[in-house]
Amino acid sequence: MTLPVPRSAAGAVSTARHDPRDDWPAEARAFRDELAEVYGVGDPLPDLAGAWVARQRSANTRKAYVRRFRGWEAYARSAGVHPLQAKLPLADAYSRHLETSPTLVRVKGGRRGETAPVGKPLSPSGRAQALSAAGSFYTYAARLGAVASDPFAAVARPDIDPDHSSTQGLTPDETARLLEAAREHAPRSYALVALLYLLGPRVDEVLALDVEQLGYDRGHRTLPLRRKGGRVQAVPVPPLALDALLTYLDGRAKGPLFVTSSGRRWSEPEVWKHLRVLARRAGLPQADSIKPHALRHGFITDALDNGVPLHEVQDAAGHRDPRTTQRYNRRRGRLDGHPAYKVAAAMAERLADRAEAPRS
Repeated sequence: MTLPVPRSAAGAVSTARHDPRDDWPAEARAFRDELAEVYGVGDPLPDLAGAWVARQRSANTRKAYVRRFRGWEAYARSAGVHPLQAKLPLADAYSRHLETSPTLVRVKGGRRGETAPVGKPLSPSGRAQALSAAGSFYTYAARLGAVASDPFAAVARPDIDPDHSSTQGLTPDETARLLEAAREHAPRSYALVALLYLLGPRVDEVLALDVEQLGYDRGHRTLPLRRKGGRVQAVPVPPLALDALLTYLDGRAKGPLFVTSSGRRWSEPEVWKHLRVLARRAGLPQADSIKPHALRHGFITDALDNGVPLHEVQDAAGHRDPRTTQRYNRRRGRLDGHPAYKVAAAMAERLADRAEAPRS
């Protein structure tokens, strides 16, 4: 079968061409343009990096890969090496650089999006992610013949404790105090904290929602959370969270689920800052460092403590591997039953006995 050839009105064969880069996600196009300003449009790196970012299935992964690769690209350029000509020694040096290099932190009172290199160096897991992201790029570049091999393939990855998490967990009483503080502060605050704790989502999964997505399925009010990897999972909204959400929406039926006073979608940095305000109101000891993930952490830990089977908690949290879910349980048990408590109790009793004993 012969397919028809599109022709212009005058009968001539159309010479209009479609640029495949127009089909890339916004993150990939923006990163390609960013690199083109540095290397020029004739250099292969901008298109190669843009295409690599475009292959990632979720917006969060694309953003993370751009952020991680940007650090490696800047490091290679500062060493006078084009990223496509980098070898193992430079990749090894970059790995050591990450151990001490300060991270970018948002400038308080600065311009929107302004950052400064004043944060703590990346954690072992953060360094592992940075190295893996760079390795992913070179695996893709090698597949296309742009480089001979991945210079990060032989770089040693940091040792990571599978039971360690930098998230500072909350006790059920601390979570209750945070919910109370949010309820007293504003309907939006209460709805946010209630959803983050009672549904156990990642904060970006909640902020990406629109009001129209509040659905109904066989007696349940539901919200579709877009999990890692791009898959969508509908989760039920329990009555406590639903009441808080409907009170906050107050009849609003369109637009982002959580908005600012100007109607703009609430951003992650703003939520982080707001959550710490609420935590200070609640008198929480970790108020200055609390993260939204602490509420997801609390959801998983409290569900396991209340006897919910591991596989059900795993499904509710959107974890692909049960070991990820179990890590929360092991970490909790390791802290609560740590020998330090028994040793300290025994020593406190001994010190009390010595204080009461008559001195000779």
